Amino acid sequence: MHCPFCRHADSRVVDSRTADEGTVIRRRRQCLACERRFTTVEQLTLAVVKRSGVTEPFSREKVVAGVRRACQGRGVGEDALARLAQRVEEQFRAAGGAEIPSREVGLAILTPLRELDEVAYLRFASVYRDFESLDDFENEIAALRADREQARRDPADAGDGEHRTDATLTVAEP
Repeated sequence: MHCPFCRHADSRVVDSRTADEGTVIRRRRQCLACERRFTTVEQLTLAVVKRSGVTEPFSREKVVAGVRRACQGRGVGEDALARLAQRVEEQFRAAGGAEIPSREVGLAILTPLRELDEVAYLRFASVYRDFESLDDFENEIAALRADREQARRDPADAGDGEHRTDATLTVAEP
């Protein structure tokens, strides 16, 4: 690290601290030539790779904006949306990868959104899971109902984040 004052290449770390919930490291350094102190900030940059191949920085704001559209008219507050976006970001940071396909970001939103609001989950899932027919919606609704019934019967398993896909829905014909 070059000293911002004298441009000398060597410095020593005097102090290190984490910030922003452990996602940033702030280091206090001292130049070995001029002995002046300065601060550096280190942060792993998460990059999202779009379908076109273009890479852009991960943005919690974009996650919130996408989920907000799915939650429109559902009474979900901004704090809940911010927590969901934080949870998604923390999941990717914990995985340690630097580049994330945009499709994985959308899929990672599904579990916390399902816990937050089932209707918003269905709206969002219909886009990211490429629902093509009413059968896709019916199957997903059946899975939601089966999970809710399972949670009602066995509250110890409620909220485990698992998603069942083996349920079927019987639709009565008029």
